[in-house]
Amino acid sequence: MAVLAIVLIAGVSMYNGMISTNEAIDSKWSQVENQLQRRSDLIPNLVATTKGYAAQEREIFTQVAEARSKLAGANTVGEKAQADAELSDALSRLLVVVERYPELKSDANFRQLADELAGTENRLTVARKDYNDAVQAYNTRIKRFPSNMVANMAGFTAREYFKAAEGTQEVPQVQF
Repeated sequence: MAVLAIVLIAGVSMYNGMISTNEAIDSKWSQVENQLQRRSDLIPNLVATTKGYAAQEREIFTQVAEARSKLAGANTVGEKAQADAELSDALSRLLVVVERYPELKSDANFRQLADELAGTENRLTVARKDYNDAVQAYNTRIKRFPSNMVANMAGFTAREYFKAAEGTQEVPQVQF
């Protein structure tokens, strides 16, 4: 009887630990989404400020808007990672355009928006890392013995990492 009680207590403890790590993942993912939303909210202001100086660069503004829309419509971690990569690529091309307009770089409004965007990019990097760390802890927990037995019985499955999309390691090419 004592052995059964110990097994039951251990099983409940493992189950509760899995619930806690699963909730930590959801919390970390919400931080990633918060930073993605913050960046998405900053972009229209940055684009509007840049448009005044570089009206002929319509294609880049369109690419930024399309990438931003894809991010807003993405549902899964993989879709968000892909849309995030496309948006980052479009933003890097936008910033190359900015280099062509020195008067824009000196505009106080643009500088403030660019600084906020850079800060958001840094927070987004940290949030992605924290999310992936939480996924790793959870996935490790549900795969280790004897926790894997409790995980299988309770229906816990591995969670998806936030991964960079294919080709994001390459520097984007901007042609003028």
